[in-house]
Amino acid sequence: MDSLIAAAAGALAAGDPLGALKRVALRDDAPALALRGIAMAQLGDYKRAKVLVRRAERTFGAKEPLARARCIVAEAEIALASRDLGWPAKALDLARATLEAHGDLANAAHARYLAVRRLLLIGRLDEAERALAGLDPAPLPPALRAAHELVAAGIALRRLRTKEARAALARAGRAAQHAGIPALAAEVKNASIALDAPAARLLARGKWRVLLLAEVEALQRSKALVVDACRHVVREAGAMTSLARRPVLFSLARALAEAWPADAPRSALIAQAFRTRHADESHRARLRVEIGRLRAALGPLAGVVATKHGFALAPRARTVVVLARPVEEPHAAILALLADGESWSSSALALALGASQRTVQRSLDVLAAAGKAHSFGHGRARRWTAPPVPGFTTALLLPTPLPGG
Repeated sequence: MDSLIAAAAGALAAGDPLGALKRVALRDDAPALALRGIAMAQLGDYKRAKVLVRRAERTFGAKEPLARARCIVAEAEIALASRDLGWPAKALDLARATLEAHGDLANAAHARYLAVRRLLLIGRLDEAERALAGLDPAPLPPALRAAHELVAAGIALRRLRTKEARAALARAGRAAQHAGIPALAAEVKNASIALDAPAARLLARGKWRVLLLAEVEALQRSKALVVDACRHVVREAGAMTSLARRPVLFSLARALAEAWPADAPRSALIAQAFRTRHADESHRARLRVEIGRLRAALGPLAGVVATKHGFALAPRARTVVVLARPVEEPHAAILALLADGESWSSSALALALGASQRTVQRSLDVLAAAGKAHSFGHGRARRWTAPPVPGFTTALLLPTPLPGG
């Protein structure tokens, strides 16, 4: 390795892409192409970065498997940053095995963290947690230790384990400070904001108030009957009934919970559950059927009793609350993903949400018409962005089951 390549690599490791480019910008040999690609990625030009890294990989050829494996890892990181979540994970696994076989344990660990971060992005928390548990960050460089703790904090946030998340972010902050990389320190700081930002809204006895993530976590352990509009479940003291696949029943449960301890009029229940302003006898008959189904679904958690004007909840618990998303928006999950500041393809959004690409595209069209999402590029290169959800953490907007869900 010549002195310019070594100096450029050192600059990149320190988070100084411009310093690296000053040294190798005019060179077209394989090591310089790889470093130029990584520098362009750090500057946010992912398209150009991808081209350069692929050129470097081809230039290295089969005779230099270690260098080619490093290029594949760099390409995977660029794909993750540009939210190309369909990038072949098998190629990253093969590159990691090559790195381990040649003793490059730091880059092999980096490849593992990229795989775990992808699992976290697409909501496969169980797999991400198992993969992270098998990694020991102690012998790694500070930047990778920070990456480890950021992933751990991300999993803890989505699991509503706020103490674990705060401790992981504190460790990440120390590691980022030791690494001396401003961008990494900023990432840790941004992640920490979620712990102290409003995460949900709570309705109790007719009054709304905002909750932090720690308060939402505490609510899951309370003895109140919680009608959870974030995950469409009804829970109380560890017992839970999911109504995620029964939207009419959940609409009725939420309307009854919002009216509690009073009853909810039949006309209001029909309007909310069946989306109609003009109720007739067929709607009233259907309401009776759906209320019967709701009684059976709630089981021992709560009963539903008929009153003179409508129906009322008869909970086992002493109090009933409604937990709602911080932003009541039909396409909140998409906005939550777009709010990370990166540009997403519709296919990546579909993968992260577990929905069809056509469904996601229809939602994006609605958001674009309302000015809530913006696109650039055409065809397969089209990407979507949105401004951050103002003043809220997006943890409860994402489609991931809460504890017990």
